[in-house]
Amino acid sequence: MRRFDRDPSTHTTRARRHTTARRYLRIAAVSAAVLLAAGAGGSALAVPPPDAAHPVPRATTAQSATHQPGDPRLTGSAKLRRAGGDDVRFSFDARFRQGEMPDKARGTFAFQHRSTATSGWAKGRIDCLVTGGKVAVASGIVTATDVPNLKGKRVGFSVHDMGPGRADRLGYSWASTNDPTATKDLPKCVSSAPFETVERGDFTVVPWDVPVG
Repeated sequence: MRRFDRDPSTHTTRARRHTTARRYLRIAAVSAAVLLAAGAGGSALAVPPPDAAHPVPRATTAQSATHQPGDPRLTGSAKLRRAGGDDVRFSFDARFRQGEMPDKARGTFAFQHRSTATSGWAKGRIDCLVTGGKVAVASGIVTATDVPNLKGKRVGFSVHDMGPGRADRLGYSWASTNDPTATKDLPKCVSSAPFETVERGDFTVVPWDVPVG
């Protein structure tokens, strides 16, 4: 039995929120399909240099304590499976409250790529997160990096949390260009499919309880 609010203004406010959520989902679905994975051989230019205490870089956020356990989030750190000795790592701490929209998400991200041929790292602030089931798509602005022309740009990420005992998967917005600086004016919450496989580490995705009318 559905409970109706006695206050008409409350019902109207909720209806507007539901309409906004549906409109946002339509936009996000179209945007997320724009960039497709180019194959697992792509190079992730890539959290500040790792240290002995944190071999897998960790993203951190001071806002974590203000959120509830059931709030939508993407957290964790991992090293990707790569041949040839490449060391590619990603780290996320992103979340927003159940009553908010995905573009209110906040937190941090970090990534790096080290090999005999290339070396790069970046970290930044999250500006969008959408989670559905065990899949997350996030984006953020790079605030520090040693990669030329990357600071200040938006980059995107996707993660599939495969669950205990299974390797998670990850994608990034520059999969088709092989260069995170090449994507101009990337919209919020846009990335490739999660086509890469985690070798060590783990990500956690908590789904968004989408408001429906």
